Amino acid sequence: MNTDELIEQAHAATGLDDFGEPTWQEGLERFVDALEHEAALNDLGRSLVPGEIVRYLSHRLGIEAERAAHPEIGEADVVPPVVIIGQGRTGTTILHDLLAQDPLTRVPLSWEVADPCPPPDAATYDTDPRIAEQEATASMVDLVIPGFRAMHPMGPLHVQECVAMTALEFRSMMFPVQYRIPSYVRWLLLDADMAPAYRWHRRFLQHLQSRHPTDRWVLKSPGHIWCLDALLAEYPRALLVQTHRDPLRIIASLGSLVSTLRSLASDDTSNPEAAAEWADYILDGLDRSVTARLDGVVKPDRVVDVQFAEFMADPFTTIRTVYERLGYELLPDAEARMRAFLAANPQDKFGKHAYTFAETGLDEGELRERARRYQEYFDVPSEPLG
Repeated sequence: MNTDELIEQAHAATGLDDFGEPTWQEGLERFVDALEHEAALNDLGRSLVPGEIVRYLSHRLGIEAERAAHPEIGEADVVPPVVIIGQGRTGTTILHDLLAQDPLTRVPLSWEVADPCPPPDAATYDTDPRIAEQEATASMVDLVIPGFRAMHPMGPLHVQECVAMTALEFRSMMFPVQYRIPSYVRWLLLDADMAPAYRWHRRFLQHLQSRHPTDRWVLKSPGHIWCLDALLAEYPRALLVQTHRDPLRIIASLGSLVSTLRSLASDDTSNPEAAAEWADYILDGLDRSVTARLDGVVKPDRVVDVQFAEFMADPFTTIRTVYERLGYELLPDAEARMRAFLAANPQDKFGKHAYTFAETGLDEGELRERARRYQEYFDVPSEPLG
């Protein structure tokens, strides 16, 4: 893969040439270099990945072109969002899905993030033809990655994570979930300035709301946990919801998910390798979240903490608590919609995600010690590991 050729393909596909702020270039170069030298792509991966990158570039061109044609898009503010910041596998997806059922809430849906141009229109938001197109894509997932939908529900009307938006800035923790690219992650977590990622994030939201405005964005991504300072610098009045779970259970579950997802583009992937790699990332992110509280980056009146076990045992007590803390009213219609969604989407709708900590091959005692600071600070109980 050659970055110049990928860029030229995006120009040719769209007829556009303005990518906006040039900060995306370093991330693209580092991402492509890591794909070439570390990801061990198989033939399918080598055929699919360039097209994926060209799509990101093309969508960025399209968003910039829309903004140039309609400068007023940039004049509209993004209301202080509610942002779910828990690590992956801690209930963030189902919590986000449930909050999305409130008619007063706007969430980024998978179909509009995957294909954002033109911006979604309020009049056709529920009937946009891109929904059917994305449904066809989602229905193929189990054919190419057997069992993945049991691990992570997906579809055009499911909520989408912020990392899918910052992917167009090429500063996104979505990429190492899909590919083994440790040099890119080291840059992202240790050296990269994440301010451009959040400036782009705001531009993306402004784009999505330009023809379908909202008074309440509810967002989520585990990717925020590593850069809470940059998130809150861009959205200083954001309200945060941090979900908590035994870190060793997170590592076991995510190791299984990552190794499964990576198997599409590489034949050289395994649960122990993915779990070992992601254990470092996960524990680092959780540790940063403690430091953000101690340093005052995250202020107590701007965050609600949710324990995974309590949420899963009684989702609506947790949701009422979140609403009360955020100063919102949970209206009967919204709760009824949430309950209907939960009934229609049981946890095992697409099968059961079976995994054990033993499959990771990691040392429980060592990881438990590394997780101690986080677990003690947030009073997170240890769970049976299996």
